Amino acid sequence: MILVITPELKVRNEIDTVNQMFQEGLDLLHIRKPQMALQEMIGYLNKIDALFYPQLVLHTHYDLGRDFGISRFHFREIDRLEEKQRPFTEENVISTSVHDITTYNALEKEWEYAFISPFFPSISKKGYGENSTVLESIKHRRNPDVKLIALGGIDLAHIQEALDAGADGVALLGAVWESEEPINSFKKCIKNALL
Repeated sequence: MILVITPELKVRNEIDTVNQMFQEGLDLLHIRKPQMALQEMIGYLNKIDALFYPQLVLHTHYDLGRDFGISRFHFREIDRLEEKQRPFTEENVISTSVHDITTYNALEKEWEYAFISPFFPSISKKGYGENSTVLESIKHRRNPDVKLIALGGIDLAHIQEALDAGADGVALLGAVWESEEPINSFKKCIKNALL
């Protein structure tokens, strides 16, 4: 499974890139725009080809799911601790984020998958994750119910290493959005993940 997380701030040709990545085989797009107001988010969603709405995952403005036919929602660690996911667990797919294997192992099976980060030093947040032990800790994975998605520093060179370590999928952010050619970067990552 290959996921892409949107950049926090708008980048040039972002929506065109999103639609093209879906056409190239993107599984899921996580829309993480913490500063985006409701009307701006509606405008953003309206520009994405409606064919791909079932593959969108909202990090905010969850109520828009009803209007756009989106049934996937992501909850931050702090939101999970406050149980903000409760109204969404019955008929939706929910995911969350963790930063250590102990927390991941304790997740209940209501969660479809969890990002665990930082797997490698971050591409988009310079200096973040340089001393991370997440990759090493994966061998202590004990949760068979929740898919584990590697996040942080995932690029062409690291995809296979993350999958070999036991990740069920990878989430791309910097590898796509920090690239001069995001579509080509995405296509190369997909190809490498399928080898």
